[in-house]
Amino acid sequence: MSEDILLYEIAGSVARLTLNRPKAMNALNLAILAELERRLDEIARDDELRVVILTGAGPAFCAGADLKEILAGSSLAAGEADFLDRASVVFDQLRNFPKPVIAALNGVTMGGGLELAMCADMIVAAHSATLADAHANFGVYPGAGGAAVLPRLIPLNMAMYLLMTGKSLSAAEMKGYGLVCEVHADSELADGALALAAQIAKKSPIALRRMKEVARSSADKTRDDALLHEQVMLRKHLRTADFQEGLQAFAEKRAAQFKGR
Repeated sequence: MSEDILLYEIAGSVARLTLNRPKAMNALNLAILAELERRLDEIARDDELRVVILTGAGPAFCAGADLKEILAGSSLAAGEADFLDRASVVFDQLRNFPKPVIAALNGVTMGGGLELAMCADMIVAAHSATLADAHANFGVYPGAGGAAVLPRLIPLNMAMYLLMTGKSLSAAEMKGYGLVCEVHADSELADGALALAAQIAKKSPIALRRMKEVARSSADKTRDDALLHEQVMLRKHLRTADFQEGLQAFAEKRAAQFKGR
């Protein structure tokens, strides 16, 4: 398997993963899913890496699933993992990743590509990027968060609009609905995403991991249960070296040096 389908770079404490099938608009296939899973496992184990950026090469972030592999699934033996099984594993890996994940949308983002982006903790985009669910355009049903997750991230009526029309919206329009956090000039997206990642990487890794865990699970809890979860995490955090370092750095009027423990 060629690793060129997924480029892997390290900039300080930031890892950047670039989908690299530009001629196929970075459509997801089994090979790229396997590389994503492998690299994410590697990054998760490396304490020096604090934040992940996921982006694409060429004119698209990701145009969704490679339909040839979807169709090939119909010929698999009973019980054999198909494309949807593998995609579900990797998408869950991203959603539950212990470190912050930024999706940097460099171009066309549709179908499974939008679902992939929604696995990230935050989305930034190039000015020219377009976002669409698009499943309805091809008589296809979403299977990785289009109908299940999109309405949790933007107003329900806009989620229904995107799902049912298949229409593409600009990065600026999606920023207005809260899905995109920052819009950068096309030539400045890479630097903008890296600057955001570097800023986050200076924070306490253990605090960020616990914030992410509570925030991600809060939608499935009552307010009181979510508050209790937050308080339990705070009790744990009070015993960490990072908590003491933060207080000490504040008292000494210096930048904190967090170690993630």
